[in-house]
Parts: sequence; structure tokens; C-alpha cells
Amino acid sequence: MIYQGQALTAKYLDGGIAELCFDLQGDSVNKFNRLTLNELDQATAALAAEADLKGVLVTSAKGVFIVGADITEFTELFKLPDEELGKWAREANGIFNRFEDLPVPTVVAINGVALGGGYEMCLACDFRVMSTAAVVGLPEVKLGINPGFGGTVRLPRVIGCDNAMLWTATGNQQKPDAALKDGGVDAVVAPELLKEAALDLLNKCVDGTFDYKAKRQEKLEPVKLNDIERMMAFTTGKAMVAQQAGKNMPAPITAAKSMEKNAPLARDAAIEVEIANFIKLTRTPQSNALIGLFLNDQAVNKTAKTHAKAGGDVNQAAVLGAGIMGGGIAYQSAYKGTPILMKDIAEAGLELGMKEAGKLLSKQVNRGRMGADKMAKIMGSIRPTLNYDGFDKADVIVEAVVENPKVKHAVLSETENHIREDAVLASNTSTISINYLAEPLKRPENFCGMHFFNPVHAMPLVEVIRGAKTSDETVSKVVKYALQMGKTPIVVNDCPGFYVNRVLFPYFAGFEMLVRDGVDYRRIDKVMEKFGMPMGPAYLMDVVGIDTGCHAAEVMAEGFPERMNYGFRTISQMMYEAKRFGQKNGIGFYAYSEDAKGKPRKTEDETALSMAAEAAEGRSLEITDEDIIARMMIPMCTEVVRCLDENIVSSAADADMGLIMGIGFPVFRGGALRFIDQMGVAAFVELADRFKELGGVYEAPESLRSMAANGETFFK
Repeated sequence: MIYQGQALTAKYLDGGIAELCFDLQGDSVNKFNRLTLNELDQATAALAAEADLKGVLVTSAKGVFIVGADITEFTELFKLPDEELGKWAREANGIFNRFEDLPVPTVVAINGVALGGGYEMCLACDFRVMSTAAVVGLPEVKLGINPGFGGTVRLPRVIGCDNAMLWTATGNQQKPDAALKDGGVDAVVAPELLKEAALDLLNKCVDGTFDYKAKRQEKLEPVKLNDIERMMAFTTGKAMVAQQAGKNMPAPITAAKSMEKNAPLARDAAIEVEIANFIKLTRTPQSNALIGLFLNDQAVNKTAKTHAKAGGDVNQAAVLGAGIMGGGIAYQSAYKGTPILMKDIAEAGLELGMKEAGKLLSKQVNRGRMGADKMAKIMGSIRPTLNYDGFDKADVIVEAVVENPKVKHAVLSETENHIREDAVLASNTSTISINYLAEPLKRPENFCGMHFFNPVHAMPLVEVIRGAKTSDETVSKVVKYALQMGKTPIVVNDCPGFYVNRVLFPYFAGFEMLVRDGVDYRRIDKVMEKFGMPMGPAYLMDVVGIDTGCHAAEVMAEGFPERMNYGFRTISQMMYEAKRFGQKNGIGFYAYSEDAKGKPRKTEDETALSMAAEAAEGRSLEITDEDIIARMMIPMCTEVVRCLDENIVSSAADADMGLIMGIGFPVFRGGALRFIDQMGVAAFVELADRFKELGGVYEAPESLRSMAANGETFFK
């Protein structure tokens, strides 16, 4: 044994070849934490001291290669002053450089996921052999930062500047065929042949068949482009990156600029450029938000898996009500491997549901993501029915009929008589109280809410709503089913609107008040889209359906009259009364027609503008873009805080992830509570107080005032 540590070992194989094997003890994956970095340095020194060493094979003992750096350590590292953070980065890069400079050839066998620092380790090797089961890439921009272990230096010298900018700026995982085509790996083989193929390549380096020194030298020298070629490559590349990334995400364009600046430099000087940009990006609010989002996502998934442990198996599901929503639920369940019954009272409804599932599967086939045989198998696992035959085999039954309390009561009561006593019944309601819906049920402990977001196949969030009588076993089983469907469930407690809709409607209240005060809704849309929302509030109302929105607003006003009873005739009510329901009937705040692909295309509508002017009753408020954002965001943020105070959501992580996944809250802002943290709790309270005369939705909760007084934050 050449080296034995807790994260990696080095030992001789045959003929002077040593195997450097990553195997982080006590963890299911390999990652670059402080321990692994230190041991890589020690192992490299031990290898360099071996007089008989002829080559190094780098492997992993786990199912992945190395997933990247340990993000949990980043939050503390990034609090260091620039000088100390730079010192750490130089020390880390020195380790990779010393490995790269070993006096013998190095070949890595990439058996699984090799991302971020994991792929940067691969780039430090002379040759890369990849399994067909592996993926590689540099996803650091998705955390708002640059690669930090030499990725912006080595990658352009290995695959060219154009490809390197694309790989790094998108942060996408590269599958074997794409990685081989671009030159990111040198060979791709079946998993069972990986080690043998990598050893064969290494031996060919040892015997001189391959000139590993020449290949290594390319990574140590400036990029092989003259000044004009370099200028053309980076001018075009940066323009494409800037267009795709937008103004709110500085990491992609910074990574491209880092490559441009380090391209004419030798390795060590080039790495200094990378470190400088790495430090700069760690100071951005986007990095803070995106790293926080990553950690929140891990926390939410961990909580969901903990909930699911107590849930029994879900081998058969059923959905009540076909149509677009029922068909979407059926598709998602069957696509992810859980067969499902789809019941409706009319043949036309079943046809619509099957058509929706078929349409979604056809898209997968047309894009080459599945074959026709697999599509047929999935469609076969959706069984449409007009009766309850087979419902006695269902473990979870999801009700997805019209959002009408009386209809839901009738359907749920009837269904309860046709299912097993241990089966779980769940309602896909978006606003109706779970406690109210449970009233006529004989087994309310087996009932909860399971709120999907539309379109089901695209939206990752599912709200699992616990009623007053809902058992822990019921929650566990529905969480487990949501996970089986490939969704991220968050468990919330019952209240009007539950969590996502409850906090969305105060946001709409801010919009209604702005229009009432004479602010052009087109401007509000543009400001909020610039803020990062996927669409402005007027456009969102059109997409959701103004009739649906008005019904939900009534529910919210009844549930929270002190904050959500507007007290004036809103522009949405005027639209509803005029039967302008948005995209569903082609007219709302905007007019809609189909484009060449059959998708709705919005255009401005003069009648809607006249209605907005009528709603304003002659008011014409002079207001800055910053105050528009404030008047839109304060109501949402304060309601999120109230939901946390009332235990509607159990954690700040659940709260922010619910907004990211449920309404498309800007990922680079991290969620409403992260937004408050970054502004400063005291500053946010002061901002809310500035608008408090507008009504209860602008009133800062006492808990927030207490946090401000004590200097507290939602996230550390």
C-alpha cells in the first residue's frame, strides 16, 4: 500500500502501475471536502516519492466517480475575507497541479457521475476513459459561481474555447456520446470494460504508444489560438452566453470572460484569473441564493424521504375525473411506473384524459426519448373506466373533479364505499379546506389533500395537505406516491389556499391595488419579469384563468378578511364579469391566438386597456420600478412569514422551495425568505411600514419585527 486514508487509497497493481482509488468512508458518494483534498495532496506526494512508479490509474470504489465539492462547506468558506478565501483556493489548486505534474502518465476511469470538482479531477489527468453509464460536466454556474479547481483553464485547452464556454455557461451534464464528440473524454466503453480499457490505455502511455507528455503540455500552455482567432471565438461565445443567461445570472458570462482572460496565459497564471473571478462571484447575492437553494432542496428531499418511510407500498393508483388534470396525473403516474385507473362519468371525459396522456407520451417519442413500444406499455398501464371495477386494488385514489365543494363531497363519499378500508383517498383541490371536504367521510384519517400544479408533467411540486384528522400513515403514503411520481412533496397544514395559493393571492392583491391606482398593467408585467418572475401578474392571471382566480380570491377573502378582502372592485372582477377568462377563451388582459406550433401567442388588447383605465377611475400614480416591486413583493413575503409562524409550512426551506417549484419564484433570488434575508430583516420591515396605509397585506408580522430587533435571519 502506497497510501491509506479515509477518503482514498493508493496501491500497486502490476508492472509499476498504481491505482489511486476514491472511496470516502461514511458517505454514499465521493465528494471534495477538506478531508478528500488533504488526502489527495498526501497521496500525490506519496506517489511522487515512489521510484518504481510507471503510471497512475484513477478510479472510484463507489457507484459514482466524484459528485463535486462538498457544498455544505461552501457556506462557511464563502464567509472568509477575500485574502483567506484566495489562499484556500490557491492551496486547493496547488493540489490538482501537483497531481497533474506527476512524472508518470495518469488515466482516469470515470465510472459514474463526475461533476464540478469531480470532473476537474478528471481534467487534471492525461487521459479520460468514460463508462456509458457516466455523466460529466461543470455545473458550478448553477450555484452562481465559476469552477474553482482549474475548470476554466483546463477545459478550453482540452475541448476548445467554443465548446468550453458552452459546457461551462450552461452547466449541463454531458452524456458519453456528447463528451466523446467534443473531446471531453478520450474513450467511452461499457461499464464492465471500463477498468480494463483504462489500464490498457495507461500501459500504452507507459510503453510510448501514446505521447502523454505532449497531451499534458497542451494544458500547461496558452490556448493555441492567435489574437484574431481568440478575439473572434470569445466575442461570439460571450454574446451567445449573455443572451442565454440574461442579466440576472452573472456566473455564466463571468466564466466565459475568465476563459478569455486566461487563454493567452500559462497554467499557473491562468488559474490566478479563475481564482479572482471565483472570489468575485462568491460575493454576489445570486451565489448566496443559489447555494442556499441547493441546500434547501436537499433538506426538503430529506424531509420527504423521512415522511415516506412509514408509508406502505403504492402498487396501484386511481384518479377520479379525467380531462386535462386527470389525464396529466394518470400520465405522470404511469410514466414513472405506477399503474393507474382513470375514472370519469362520461366517455368523452375518458377520451380527453387518454388523449392528454397520449399527447405527452408522443412528445417523448418524437424527441427520441422513448420508443413506440415503451409508449404503448405506459398507455397500457392507464386503464380508463366508467365504474369502480378494480378500485378495491388501489392503494391511493386521487380525486380531481371540478373545484366545487358539493361535487367533491358527493364524489368522495361515493368513492369511499368502493375502496379498501386501508386505502388512502386524496383530493387535488387547490383551495377548498381539507377539513371541510373530510366532513362526510367515514374514515377521515385516511384522507388528505394532494395538490398538483398545472401542467402536472412539468411542475415539480406537490402539496400534501394534512387535515385535522389525517393520520401520519396517510401523509406518509401520499408523500411516497408523490416521490414515486418523480415529484417533490412538501407537507403543509390545512388553511384557505393551503400554502402556495395562500401566498400567491396577496401578490395578486398588490397587482390589483397598483392597477386601481392607475399603474399600467403592461408595465407591471415587464417590471416583474425583469425582477425574475417567469411571467408578469396580468399574464399569469390569464394563464391560470381569470374565472379560476376570482373563485380562489373569494375563498381567500372569506378565510382572511382582514387582509384579502380588497374593499374595491378589482380589474379581475371586471374581466370575469365580461367573460374574459384569459387563455382558455382567448381573451383576458391580453388577446390570444395560436402561433405556427399551436401555442397561444399574446397581443395587446385595447378593450382590456380601457377596462384598466375604468378600474383606475382617473388615478394615475407616479411610481418607480423599485416601488412596483416593493408593492408586489411585500404582500407575498409577509404572508410567507405568517405561514411559517402558523406552522402551515414546517421550515424556511419548505417555504422557499414551495415558491420556487410552485410558482416559479426566481431561482437566483432563492425564495421569499431568502429575499428578506438579503434585503435585511430590519430594512424589509421598514419598507413594509412605508406602505402600511395600503392595508393589512402590507403589515409586517410581529415575529418579523422581533427578528429585526434581535438581528435574526431565516437562514444562517
